[in-house]
Amino acid sequence: MRPTDIEALIGVGRPTISSDAAFAVFASSRPDLGADRAVGQLWRVDLPTGRPRRLTRGVADRAPRLSPDDATIAFLREDAKGRTQLFVVAAAGGEPVPVSDQPGGVTQHSWSPDGTRLAFAARVPEPGRYGTVEGRDAAAEPPRRITGIRWHANGAGFLDRPAHVFVVTAPAMDAEPFYPPAPAAEAGEERVVPAEPTRLTAEGASWSGVTWSADGTEILSVPDVVEADRRDLRDRVIAIGVDGAAQREILGASANLSIAEVEVAPDGAVFVLAHDVGDGGIDFVAPGVALSIVEDGIPRPLTDPETIDLGEVGSHVSFDGDKALVQDRTRGRVRLLSVTRDGSVSEVLGGDLEVGGHAAAKGRVVASVASPESFGELVLVEGREVRALTAFGAAARARGIVVPVEREVAGRDGSPVHGWVAAPAGEGPFPVILQIHGGPYASYGVHLFDETQVLVDAGYAVVYANPRGSAGYGRAHGRAIRHRMGTLDFFDVMDFFDGVVDADPRLDGARAGVMGGSYGGYLTAWVIAHDHRFAGAIVERGFLDPLTFSGTSDIGSFFGDEYVGTDPARAAAQSPMAVVDRVRTPTLVLHSELDFRCPLEQATRYYSALKRNGVDAEMLIFPGEDHELTRAGRPQHRVQRFDAVLDWWARYLPTG
Repeated sequence: MRPTDIEALIGVGRPTISSDAAFAVFASSRPDLGADRAVGQLWRVDLPTGRPRRLTRGVADRAPRLSPDDATIAFLREDAKGRTQLFVVAAAGGEPVPVSDQPGGVTQHSWSPDGTRLAFAARVPEPGRYGTVEGRDAAAEPPRRITGIRWHANGAGFLDRPAHVFVVTAPAMDAEPFYPPAPAAEAGEERVVPAEPTRLTAEGASWSGVTWSADGTEILSVPDVVEADRRDLRDRVIAIGVDGAAQREILGASANLSIAEVEVAPDGAVFVLAHDVGDGGIDFVAPGVALSIVEDGIPRPLTDPETIDLGEVGSHVSFDGDKALVQDRTRGRVRLLSVTRDGSVSEVLGGDLEVGGHAAAKGRVVASVASPESFGELVLVEGREVRALTAFGAAARARGIVVPVEREVAGRDGSPVHGWVAAPAGEGPFPVILQIHGGPYASYGVHLFDETQVLVDAGYAVVYANPRGSAGYGRAHGRAIRHRMGTLDFFDVMDFFDGVVDADPRLDGARAGVMGGSYGGYLTAWVIAHDHRFAGAIVERGFLDPLTFSGTSDIGSFFGDEYVGTDPARAAAQSPMAVVDRVRTPTLVLHSELDFRCPLEQATRYYSALKRNGVDAEMLIFPGEDHELTRAGRPQHRVQRFDAVLDWWARYLPTG
């Protein structure tokens, strides 16, 4: 797989299924180098054996949701100004119709139980900012007054665009035109004007989630209030009256939970995906996300957070009758579980795959999955039978991919370290690159991974593992590095590297490099300060100085406190910046200009220290990108990054 082959990485989003389980709708997405952005459309597939057919032809249509009568699909699409808006289209296909015209864009949406209304969350800019005054450049905007402990977020910028909850009457799809036309900017043109929505929330909070109550009288949402002086991760669930009724609390902060998802079952029961945040209200290390049902304001856990991990990014709840379906991370896989209200858990879909989204009706389950040979497919599960409904992975397989081999080695203290090895065809020996994932509470998985495939195509063997601190091996495994980063995790990645290299004559351990991003950047910088065997290193978007992280990162108000502690001496003992003077390895520092998660200063200070110390170092900064460059950045930038990575390895770790 070459860098430009990222265009073959077709992902499948969270599907929606008709109430009679006769058809499903989903969105696809892929990088497009010509458009220099991700592109995608909506698809419909008749169940159980139909072939997918494309419903829309927008640039990046996503997040489809079927109306209760299965006649209409609500979805998100960018308007002519690049703002994400809510649209609807007939489930049989046709011309999409806009439902919103929000200056800050729509983030979430859902249908009322009777299908007559749509709720959505949209960002509302502070007046005078973000184009609300025609012709005013951002540099001419008034200054921002910051009084809280938080002020920005990666990928979103400043927090002066809070999300609010709106409700709007759904358009009648049998009427023509759906809304009265109005003059467009260009003479002679007409544009469709959406109906005026009703805003349900007041200033003072940003709202997440738009889940209807079963009777359609309330919308459940989670308010986020910027704290004045101390971070607090405890959330509340609020029921917002749709027709003017007062708000009421469904779940209070006294439950001590950080809430990732709120869903309402068909019978009205409220479920949450959430984790306990400890006595201080900020404990998020290996968070232990569980499924709970809320009964009289009290959450009753249905899954064990110590052994079942429901915290995968994008994880959500769907319902199959009175059972809840959830996603569980385990050993590099994400399986789909069914959970009853008495806490019984059974596997619906497992194996060598990662479930990304799901929906169910009448005993049929549709799920979006990734596998070792496909970035994304839609599958149908009926009983024990699993049937693929798409074949998007064929595009990537045609470019040539290698299926990694799973390995497990015993670490120096006897603890098992689980990971993978991917190598080119042939006997070798091949130079070896040690890859380290971000997080740290994340994991490498079995899905088709472009980072690995591009390196293998260039002639490198790639070794990567999930050391202690990673997700998917129980909560104790994830919390093992709390307040001792750079210890057990460092031992595990090095022990895995040594174990697989010693056991495989194709791997040339004498010719090796190391690279990683985010927490992987942290551990890469830590490795090259303590082990000088590597010919080169790539430190990308790294967490490199805990002391300055607290005043610059969007999660700096709690991340460092929980992972390295608050004692300055102990924090320094876990800091790559504190040992940068020990580094001798040639190092490429990669970072994004608008990374607010691991801010640019982490990279520039680290790079400057390397140069002062005489280390052969270079830095590459990507304009306009944030922390998600390698996953969701501009396709051209992603290819340019791959080119820089391959160039660095060609110079310092040639394949020969």
